[in-house]
Order: sequence, then C-alpha cells, then structure tokens
Amino acid sequence: MSNQSNAFNQLSLPKSLLDNLESMQYSQMTPIQALTLPAILSGKDVVAKAKTGSGKTAAFGLGILSKLNVDSYATQALVICPTRELAEQVANELRRLARLINNIKILTLCGGQPIIHQVNSLAHGAHIVVGTPGRLLDHIQRQTVNFDALQFLVLDEADRMLDMGFEDDMMHIIKHIPSQKQTLLFSATYPDSIEKMSTRIQTQPEFITVDEVNDQIEQLFYEIDDAQRKLILAKLLTDHMAQSVVVFCNTKQACNEVEHYLSQLGFSVIGLNGDLEQRDREQVLLQFANKSRTILVATDVAARGLDIKELDLVINYQIAYDPQVHVHRVGRTGRAGQNGLAITLVSPNEIAKANLLEQSQNLTIDWLTLNDVSFDKTKIVQPKMQTLSLTIGRKNKIRPGDILGALTKDAAIDGQLIGKINITDLYSYVAIDKKMIKKALDYFKQGKIKGKSVRARSL
Repeated sequence: MSNQSNAFNQLSLPKSLLDNLESMQYSQMTPIQALTLPAILSGKDVVAKAKTGSGKTAAFGLGILSKLNVDSYATQALVICPTRELAEQVANELRRLARLINNIKILTLCGGQPIIHQVNSLAHGAHIVVGTPGRLLDHIQRQTVNFDALQFLVLDEADRMLDMGFEDDMMHIIKHIPSQKQTLLFSATYPDSIEKMSTRIQTQPEFITVDEVNDQIEQLFYEIDDAQRKLILAKLLTDHMAQSVVVFCNTKQACNEVEHYLSQLGFSVIGLNGDLEQRDREQVLLQFANKSRTILVATDVAARGLDIKELDLVINYQIAYDPQVHVHRVGRTGRAGQNGLAITLVSPNEIAKANLLEQSQNLTIDWLTLNDVSFDKTKIVQPKMQTLSLTIGRKNKIRPGDILGALTKDAAIDGQLIGKINITDLYSYVAIDKKMIKKALDYFKQGKIKGKSVRARSL
C-alpha cells in the first residue's frame, strides 16, 4: 500500500475530523487504521486482531465520530473495555479526536467511581458511553442507561474480557442493545472463543489481522544468580539511565519488595499492584505517565490497560510464566515507531521458561552475564517533574486550558515548566517542574480556577 493511500485525507471523513488530525500531526494511518477504517466507514461489522498501541482506538473512534449526530443527545455508541484504565484512555483519546466537534459528550461508566455522579450525568444524555462490563450491567439493571438509539458497539480487547470471565456480562449487555447496529470487535489474539462470540453477535464481519513484528525492540537476556537479582536490577537501571522504565514482577510480594528496595537506594519508583484502591491506582499511573516518577514496578494483572507512550525500557525482573505474557510486556516499549529495549533476568531455575519462550516465539537467546554488579548511585535518574493534585475536575466543567491559564497568568509560572494535565471527574493532576511546586502550592492557598477555590497538594 503506498503512502499516498495511507493518508487520512484519502478517506471520506468530515472536515472537522481531518482538520483536527492535521493539528495533532496525524497524517499517515497506522496499518490497523488503513485496513479497518474503510470497512468501518462503509458500515461493515469488523473483527480486527491488533496489539495494544497499534492505533486501534483512533480506527474505531474516527468511524464513530464521522457518523455521530451531535444534535441528538441519545447514546449512539457504546465501547466496552476490560478495565477502568483502558476505558479512561479510550474516552480521553475519543475526546482528543473530537476536539473540533462542538458540544460532544463522552461519558465513562466504570466501577470505583460513585454511581450517583454517573446517574446524574446520564440524565443529561451522552453521545458516546465508554464503560466496563460490571458497571454497565449495574446501570442497565437500574434502568439509568438507554441504548435504544445505539448505532455502534465496540468490544475493545475482547480476548482479555473473555479471559477475565466477562462473557456472560457482555452477552447480557448486548441483549439490551438494538440488533440493527454496527459491531466492531478488537482483540490482540484470536482464540476460538473470539470466533464463537463473533458468530453470535456480528453479521458477515470483515476479518482483519495486523501481525506487526516489532523489530525495533532490542531484547537482552541476563543469566543471573537469584541471590543477586535486586542488585543486578539496580545495576542495569543505573547503566541504562532510562527516563521511563516498567519493571515487571510475577507476584505482588516481589513487586512490593522491589519497590521498597529501589526506594531505599534513592530511585524515583512507584508500585502498582492489585491491592490499591481505585483512586490510588489512578494516581500511580498518572504520576508515571506524566514523568513525575521514573520507574513503575508492576504485576501483569495490575498493568492491564497500561498504555504509556515513550517507554524507554521494560525489565522483566522475573521471566513471565507464559510466553504470550512476555510478548505483551515487551510490546509496551518501542511504540509508535520508536526504538525500544527489553531486558529479562533469568536464574537457573527459570531456564525452562526461557526455553519455552525461544520455541514459541522463534527467538534465539544470546545469554549475557554481569561480572561486576556494583553500581554508581550518581547515575540514578531523577525526574524533573512532580505532580500536583487539585480538588477540581470534569464535574466542575474544568478544561486543561483553565488550569494552564491559572498557573501561567495568575501564578506567573512559565508554561514551559508545566507538563501534562489530566482531568478526572472529581480531581485534576498537573505535572510541574519540581522547582515550581512550592510556587504553585502557595498560589492555591488563595488562588482560584474559574472563580472556585481549589485545594492543592503535591504527590
């Protein structure tokens, strides 16, 4: 396929969407977008096999937005995701794609948030609903959602939803949706269960597969002595001096031990495990994504839905039990055409897992060893940014520009020193250069945003 035909402007998209794509510097479609968008725009059901980070959200998002009737506040599209994090990411990406469409309302319905706020928002209508199966079922049972006008159903990461036991929930939700609709099913793998589900819920779907072997990810395997595992981890972190690292552990206990160990040494580290309350989990992910922390230590379950762009390095502190899990871990680096690096530590009692990985992925492992495990503490990378948490959010009709304006105009902080701004329903999080944190905190002792007093604290 030539580059010319891979340009977004070759598609019959509304001008507002094309103008916005241009402002976002999206000119060429990714392979999954080039293959699925024509089918989606022509109204076909689609089953698409593509990995996380391939650009699938924009593929179905542009399809939905191109056909949306903004004048009607009836819910016209439903996107079902396996986790709250993924649902939030999808909703945020849809909002970015819809920036030049006036008065569009995109609502997330997930667990871990007060249901009453969601009920109140639904009462005013929403064009697009993005949610997790459990919370969507809850709203269906309460009769607080109405899908009578639904035109699009998207199942995102459908294989993972089946793995997590959501099949009955999904089928129950689908019973409450009109049979005349366009159904898009996205999945990283294509097991028999996906084929069965497609047969039940889709009409003559077009099957699209993008198996991109990412040759931009360099993989290094170190044979280690189990007793030196933590030391070797610290050594590799200082040797590579990466700005953004995910360290994967197989258990929650290992995760906690590694986080504590690295923290004691002075690394900027934060942990993500299944025991965290939803808001704490949200804050952990935000701090890592906005470059306020250098290292995220996580289990595979906790990292579900994690989509961090510009991830320099993945370290498998312990080799994954399953080769497919290893592929998912490693695939989190080297996104969007960037080079990536993945390092796996393997002790003698884990060699069988490494052999299985070699066979299943057609890999040839060149084993490395470290003779010297001493490391230089002066090479520990410290982030330039810190996160500010503000007691104001989407419910207060706050936009990133309102926060940026208050900090630059009123608090007189240089805009270059302000990083990512994330707004959730009740809170906002701002990455600010560490040198300016005190100034920002001082401002919010009296300062306001849109006339509303705001409490601030640094995370």
